[in-house]
Amino acid sequence: MSAAAATAKRETISAVPNLKLNDGHSIPQLGLGVWQVEPGITARVVRDGIAAGYRLIDTAEGYNKEAGVGEAIRTAGVPRNELFITSKLRNGGHARDAALKSFDGTMKALGIEQLDLFLIHWPVPSQGKYVEAWKTLVELQQQGRIRSIGVSNFNQDHLERIIKETGVTPVVNQVELHPAFQQRDKRDFHREHNIKIESYSPLGSGRSLDDKTVAAIGEKHGKSIAQVILRWHLQEGLIVIPKSTHKERIVENFDVFGFELDADDLDKIRSLDKGEKGRIGSNPATASFLF
Repeated sequence: MSAAAATAKRETISAVPNLKLNDGHSIPQLGLGVWQVEPGITARVVRDGIAAGYRLIDTAEGYNKEAGVGEAIRTAGVPRNELFITSKLRNGGHARDAALKSFDGTMKALGIEQLDLFLIHWPVPSQGKYVEAWKTLVELQQQGRIRSIGVSNFNQDHLERIIKETGVTPVVNQVELHPAFQQRDKRDFHREHNIKIESYSPLGSGRSLDDKTVAAIGEKHGKSIAQVILRWHLQEGLIVIPKSTHKERIVENFDVFGFELDADDLDKIRSLDKGEKGRIGSNPATASFLF
């Protein structure tokens, strides 16, 4: 790589905003997710992501990809302290002893000494153990094994309960969020409690890539539909973790800092919200699957 190319790459990486979390730490606003990436290619995909400039990598115990992410951490040629690694506690590991054992497995698979962010993957309210799981994450954070702790797929009542019973507020709630399912009803509560919203399935599992409204906005800016949607997430103040297994798409998804959506663009995308009808995945209020 030439000196000019290296300088340009550093400038691109530095363009990713770091959002301040409520515990004083910071998180890159744009990251790479590995959900639905085949385990056998995970290390290559994450290395491609790191080479493209991603520094936030999102995985989970339930994905069975932590070993691949760990391999990429060791072989990508980027210092560990420049990476922000997130994983999530499996649904079947909410009891304290199970959570501690699962976390040990996560750290062994990743091959790191401290995790940047650990989330409860789903509340599974029918199981009735997510408060116990949250208390265990608090314990692990107090031991210095995790820098920041948060949740995923938590509704307001789940959040209110863990905050009330522990006095500890999650730094992040990772939820399904895309143009057809914008979760507007969650925004005020999260803002009031300084909980960052992190969007998974940010492109609607590909369904938003056929939207004519977004396509027109992309033509206006000379950008792809995916780039427009990812830019929308960023301008909404959301953390976003797109996933792709294709190197060129990984690079394209990172190239979202050279343009800005105007008020008209934002209004048009806001009009695409279908509310609950736009949900693709499971509802956290009733999801009861264990893994």
